Amino acid sequence: MEITDANIILRYLLNDNASFSVEALNIVENRQVQFPNEVCAEVVYVLQKVYNIPRNEIANSIMSLLDYPNISANKLVLKEALKIYENENIDFIDSVLVANNHVFGALIHTFDNKIKKLCR
Repeated sequence: MEITDANIILRYLLNDNASFSVEALNIVENRQVQFPNEVCAEVVYVLQKVYNIPRNEIANSIMSLLDYPNISANKLVLKEALKIYENENIDFIDSVLVANNHVFGALIHTFDNKIKKLCR
């Protein structure tokens, strides 16, 4: 099993470091790798808070990445979470909770009214 960390995904998406970006490209495009929810959440956070990238651009970039056949992830949940994150004013982690509700019918226990409202 091979797992990517956030730095690999960030260097791949941002292409901002000549040597690291080339190595990241090789890993992301040519290896069978896992992209865990936790890593996705860190990538979203860094792109939003450090690089000030708009939500729609973040969502589109990661959605495209999830379409790669060599990337293994909880794709149904992450894609739904990215749609929610793009369209609602909630954190990505909260979007993942709501996505679990939408995809699997998971009952989400929360005091957060925004999350309650978005759950079915």
